[in-house]
Amino acid sequence: MQTLVLRLPPPPAGLPVEDLVARLTADPALVRAAEILRAGGLVAFPTETVYGLGANALSSAAVEKIFQAKQRPHWDPVIVHSPSAAEARKLASQWPDEAEKLAKAFWPGPLTMLLPRAECIPAICTAGREKVGLRVPSHPVARALLLTAGVPVAAPSANRFGHTSPTTAEHVLADLDGRIDAILDAGPSAVGVESTVVDPTTHPPIIYRPGGVTAEQLRALLGEVAVAERAVRDEAPPESLESPGLGIRHYAPRAPLHLVGGEAELAEAVARATGRRVGVLLPSGWTLPPADAQVTVLPWGDWSEPETLARELYGGLRALDELGVELILCPLPSAEGIGLALRDRLNKASK
Repeated sequence: MQTLVLRLPPPPAGLPVEDLVARLTADPALVRAAEILRAGGLVAFPTETVYGLGANALSSAAVEKIFQAKQRPHWDPVIVHSPSAAEARKLASQWPDEAEKLAKAFWPGPLTMLLPRAECIPAICTAGREKVGLRVPSHPVARALLLTAGVPVAAPSANRFGHTSPTTAEHVLADLDGRIDAILDAGPSAVGVESTVVDPTTHPPIIYRPGGVTAEQLRALLGEVAVAERAVRDEAPPESLESPGLGIRHYAPRAPLHLVGGEAELAEAVARATGRRVGVLLPSGWTLPPADAQVTVLPWGDWSEPETLARELYGGLRALDELGVELILCPLPSAEGIGLALRDRLNKASK
């Protein structure tokens, strides 16, 4: 299979989002991608979080291709994307008040809600469970593609299962070139980590995966919110997972990833890595003493700006892998705000 690369031009500066979405629906590259989706093919496309690998969510055969291309186990469910809250509601058999509050506050955006699925959603999307993850992305290309395709789109991250998630089209091609029909290239994703997954039907609501919408934001809207602690170990795969992202080893670079607590601990870890090729994600302003190890430093961003750290995380891990390091060292941010999502991804990538 030859993977088509369908490139979209940079958007005009200052164009309102709704006008941009309308313009994109007529772009030949996007129209071609929508045709592939309707025909049962696979298209990788940008969202504000990471690039997703899309298929017609109403077709079990199309969704099965996602699992084959990613080498993803069927016990790991996928998220279904819609262009609007009104369209997403058609895919749920129940729509509680909490779901309405969340939709009004955070859609379009990096939030996925677990809700009882409508009969039209095939079981392959949910790993056989009764709840489906629904999301309305805010990226104008994703919205335009969903509108033009005219079908809900199942889309996990566009990478091989367990690998570092992709935030550029180049990342997607590195994992899936020749395994999917096409990719829509519209530049890098802005958030950099996957959507938050929350179940608003439980009491209290449960965050299964922290992400672009923070726990603090959810608590401000809903009151008490719990964070799921469950993770699944590779040696004992389950029959199915409640949510994407619960597997204990996810998001992992090829090189072993070692996490440290701060600048001093990072320096100590570099000093201990004598004779090894070491890659370091280094926050701006931090320094490392001279070391015997062969150290490759990749600037990560301001430690006080976790949004920047999130945006650069996956790209940084992939870049260090491409440089052939034998060990990656990375400090672990605090659990505040989007830092909770960063800790989740880093902890799972380091197992």
